Amino acid sequence: MPEEQIKVQEISYGNVGRCVQVGNGQIEFVATVNCGPRIIRFGFAGKHNEFCEQEGSISTYGGQRWQVRGGHRLWHSPEQMPRTYIADNDPLTCQSLADGFIFTQPVEPWVQIQKEMEVRLTESNQLTIVHRLVNQNAWPVELAVWGLTVMAPGGMEIIPQPAHDTGLLANRRLALWPYTKMNDPRVCWGERYITVRQNPAMKAAFKFGIDNQDGWAAYFNRGHLFVKQYCHHEKAQYPDFGVSYETYTNDAMLEMETLSPLTLLQPEAMLEHKEIWSLFESVELEDHGESGLDALVRRYIKHPE
Repeated sequence: MPEEQIKVQEISYGNVGRCVQVGNGQIEFVATVNCGPRIIRFGFAGKHNEFCEQEGSISTYGGQRWQVRGGHRLWHSPEQMPRTYIADNDPLTCQSLADGFIFTQPVEPWVQIQKEMEVRLTESNQLTIVHRLVNQNAWPVELAVWGLTVMAPGGMEIIPQPAHDTGLLANRRLALWPYTKMNDPRVCWGERYITVRQNPAMKAAFKFGIDNQDGWAAYFNRGHLFVKQYCHHEKAQYPDFGVSYETYTNDAMLEMETLSPLTLLQPEAMLEHKEIWSLFESVELEDHGESGLDALVRRYIKHPE
């Protein structure tokens, strides 16, 4: 994308304060500077935020409080309190690029993992995010990169079922959390797709994970389609019984979560995980059945090279 199409400005945004806003005239993102790394807004220029913004906090290590905030964040898996929830409330180091930024967090206290996100506007309707974890401990740590995107309420998530079929052997993994009910009315366990509807009237939490072999998931909301793509490594070991994609919903939002393979990260070594986001507007989905989802996938899901 030509450099002159990119507009960058520093703004104050909501309750998170100092941020940078990067846009190309079609889409834009807003990322935090005083905390994070966090992409707090993503959407079409001048239109609504595709992400949910939340308030609240959770008590964590050393008397600090991890802030919920919403948006898109970088964690490391497996999830554990307080390790996963180390507060990300300190200013970041920001390196400007021609089409985006690299946001680097101070080394996490006690945990000694450093988080970094490289965010670029790579196409007119596309964002590329490279998540990085650096092990600053004096010993190896086994972990996975975990990218969590908190979507605004009211939409429907689409997750592809693994298509490879030997006819005799099991061909997918499904991880269920203790609070998850298989008969939850928000989920449809379809033949080719699993769909999850975010319902503001249902407070109960719901979460599952799957070995998403196609490496994509989508969220349809208010006539817009958000597509999140990543690389699923078929023979790799993943957290949470071997799943590379997880989703969580309650009455406030829906989370789309991708994971890298579990890696024994050596001291001073770096682990990367890339996501590609695409956003489409004026999307129609009159048929919510499998045939309608097939048509949507054929039109909008383009696998990256």
